[in-house]
Amino acid sequence: MSTVNGMLDYVNGVTTPPMPWFGMDIGGTLAKLVYFEPTDSTPDEAESEVETIRKIRHYLKCNSAYGTAGKRDIHLQMDNVKIGGRTGTLHFIRFPTSQMATFLELAKSKGMATLASTVCATGGGAYKFEEDFRREVNLELYKFDELDSLIRGIHFIEANNPSECYYWCNPNEETCRKRRYDFTNCYPFLVVNIGSGVSILAVYSPNNYKRISGTSLGGGTFLGLCCLLTGCETFEEAIALAEKGDSNKVDKLVKDIYGGDYSKFNLPGDIVASSFGQMSSKEKRAAVTKEDLARATLVTLTNNIGSIARMCAVNEGIERVVFVGNFLHINELSMKLLAYAMEFWSKGTMKAVFLEHEGYFGSVGCLLELMKTGS
Repeated sequence: MSTVNGMLDYVNGVTTPPMPWFGMDIGGTLAKLVYFEPTDSTPDEAESEVETIRKIRHYLKCNSAYGTAGKRDIHLQMDNVKIGGRTGTLHFIRFPTSQMATFLELAKSKGMATLASTVCATGGGAYKFEEDFRREVNLELYKFDELDSLIRGIHFIEANNPSECYYWCNPNEETCRKRRYDFTNCYPFLVVNIGSGVSILAVYSPNNYKRISGTSLGGGTFLGLCCLLTGCETFEEAIALAEKGDSNKVDKLVKDIYGGDYSKFNLPGDIVASSFGQMSSKEKRAAVTKEDLARATLVTLTNNIGSIARMCAVNEGIERVVFVGNFLHINELSMKLLAYAMEFWSKGTMKAVFLEHEGYFGSVGCLLELMKTGS
């Protein structure tokens, strides 16, 4: 049985909030939105559905781009998912947080302001933009802790997507391949969440975790430095440049100092000894390209994150390290670097694990919390 908009719905004995169902994670660089589209509606429910909701659903489903910056990651879509007593499809949408005003204007133009709905949200932007949501589209934001939402979302998606977890076998070699990872009996594991900055959590059970470290040098740092050094404008541009560059023209390697390997401490000659170390030379600076600079920036940030993650894993006695966050979006370079570093420096005792839905776990965790607001 359903009620009119603004009241609670009752489905299969479960009390749920009214449609549409959204979860948001508004980060410092990217805003991530997950939308649940019910696919089990009865003819009576479909007939009584509010016209605005029908229009919103049609708009979201029939487009993969929204405005100039919003994108729907169609390849991540999850079908036949059960949430709040309903069966449906999860859609995953992202846009730059800097475009929030444009997003709200678009939502307003689709009639969101007439629904008086609730959206569960996390991330710093849930606080920063709370009044904008209320004023522009008549939406109340129920705010939830971003790390709680992250862990909740990871567990839910991993349980509902058999191919969610993977690793890179033979990293740093021509035979490197992506392989499915069995996440059964996963505890304890480390989560390294790479967004604008980085948070590192030790997870011992679905409800038992702690934040053990982090760094301000994250995806936002990579993009900011690339914009300064290369003149690029977007993360996608920065990654495209890095894929064509040679960081060895920028970094100083062990062999640049020792003439070869530093065998006493098992340091191969091609390991970075000093990030951007070559740039103290005027001649070297004149020879590098913006592609080289982008590649070196990516390698510098990735190596730093991997080093901190490994030290945290050693301190906690944990062998599985799960890397998530939108920094890994279209970024195989960093994933392979992380996989190689974890395997090499741990002598094969640690495994770097990656998840298909990268930076969407916080928004999924919020969507699950939305279900509780109707109970």
